Amino acid sequence: MLGSVISFSGMAIAGRQLQGAHDTFEIMAARSFVSFFLVLAAAAAMGKMGDISTLRLRGHVLRNVVHFTGQNLWFWALTLIPLAQLIAIEFTSPLWVILLSPLLLGERITKPRAMAAGLGFVGILIVVRPDFDALNIGVLAAAGAAVCFAATNIATKRLARDVTILSILFWLTVMQFIFGAGLAAADGQIAWPTASTAPWLFVIGVTGVLAHLCLTSALRLAPATFVMPVDFIRLPLMALAGALLYQEQLEMLLFVGAGLIVLANWINIRSETRKTHSLQSRSL
Repeated sequence: MLGSVISFSGMAIAGRQLQGAHDTFEIMAARSFVSFFLVLAAAAAMGKMGDISTLRLRGHVLRNVVHFTGQNLWFWALTLIPLAQLIAIEFTSPLWVILLSPLLLGERITKPRAMAAGLGFVGILIVVRPDFDALNIGVLAAAGAAVCFAATNIATKRLARDVTILSILFWLTVMQFIFGAGLAAADGQIAWPTASTAPWLFVIGVTGVLAHLCLTSALRLAPATFVMPVDFIRLPLMALAGALLYQEQLEMLLFVGAGLIVLANWINIRSETRKTHSLQSRSL
């Protein structure tokens, strides 16, 4: 799980370093290009090329349109708001899953889920402190990214019933390269990688794949109640990185709000784990 934390943090810093040099479409195209070859190399090394198939192709398209939208919003927000605030808002993604799952998966909202969603919403208000007379476009972009990531997770859950994680990653890299390259070229102006930006684009491509692989592996090896709280280390890490590298202020209210969001996620994970254990005990 620490590999996932390092990878996601590295991607955030690399994205900030590219500010102004490339638009989000160019970043996504470069990321997907690098990731495509990494996924193929991993599949070949594990002897699992046969896991890649065209099964549920429409599902892959829908998932990648939503994820591509969310990832572009995330990279855009990265240039507009402090790193710590972005990560705090990103952590609301599981809470959006709670709200969207009744509509997309037919699941009901239980009391613990409702409590988690309510507590998380209070945390969001503290982190964002919205000014309705002058809405912050960076905050809106980050919130949009969190919602898209939640929808992506739900789509992944549905896809994973029939297809392998390797196939999901393969189509992610292929489709998002096509989306990114096509939209980057739409205005007739493409900023090609330079000696100064190419290393950062490569870092984004590598960390993008490693983060998902590490997270998936961690969830297979240990319970979610142990794995997911480790991800919350990203918040103080990114707050420290923002302060040291970009002179961003460390605000106590941000940590208070983020703490409530983390607590809301923990309540939800704890409840779901207990429910799973209860169902398994009944089946024995």
